[in-house]
Amino acid sequence: MKLKVKNVEFGYNSTLVLEGVSMDLDSSEIIGIVGPNGAGKSTLIRCVDRILTPSGGTIILDENDISNMTRMEIAKRMGYVPQTTTRVFPATVFDTILMGRRPHLGWKSSEDDVNKVLEILELLGIMEFAMRDFNEISGGQQQKVLIARALAQEADILLLDEPTSNLDIRHQLEVMEIMTNIVHKKKISAVMAIHDLNLAARYTTKILMLNGGRIFAAGNPESVLTVENIRRAYGVEALVKSDGERPYIIPVRPV
Repeated sequence: MKLKVKNVEFGYNSTLVLEGVSMDLDSSEIIGIVGPNGAGKSTLIRCVDRILTPSGGTIILDENDISNMTRMEIAKRMGYVPQTTTRVFPATVFDTILMGRRPHLGWKSSEDDVNKVLEILELLGIMEFAMRDFNEISGGQQQKVLIARALAQEADILLLDEPTSNLDIRHQLEVMEIMTNIVHKKKISAVMAIHDLNLAARYTTKILMLNGGRIFAAGNPESVLTVENIRRAYGVEALVKSDGERPYIIPVRPV
């Protein structure tokens, strides 16, 4: 499944947050959206999922303009993982993930729906939490459950808004490993807004760097995450090294 974002614009009142943003996502790709605070990363993710309605441009999903699609049709094709979650009404982890089956449910869940949830619990290694209350598990575990809920939609594209925010280093790596393994195993695609440039460099196929709501740079991690781009977009002097495969960034000082 292919996603094409063409010249998307969005603003709050008179303030333009996104201006002329375009990107293409092909099957089995992971695009990382990076940029300083206020660059428009989360806004772009929400526009793609139609949580927000762009004021200009088009978003095409397999030759279909998503502005002509219903919320249910979009949910069958794209799964959204929010940056954080507020406390929800009491529900077990199992039932929270089962909510992701809603686009496919009839009047009630079927044996197939239950089996899908069990399969995903096993895939993400969270079976032991299945009957725990979602509100009572840790932030890292909750993030895995939100990813599991999106996977339950059986979507071809996952949209992740800062999936590693507020997680410690171990859980950050676990979440990113899970995402890349799922993309490769299930041959789906992902777009993720992400703060950490080193995680973006290690786990994404392509990077879209935003600054001031516009595309500042786009391409593979090596071409985007350069000393000059980081200096100009972030106002930070950094060292960019390579481990032989991917670049890694060492922040030095603000410019």
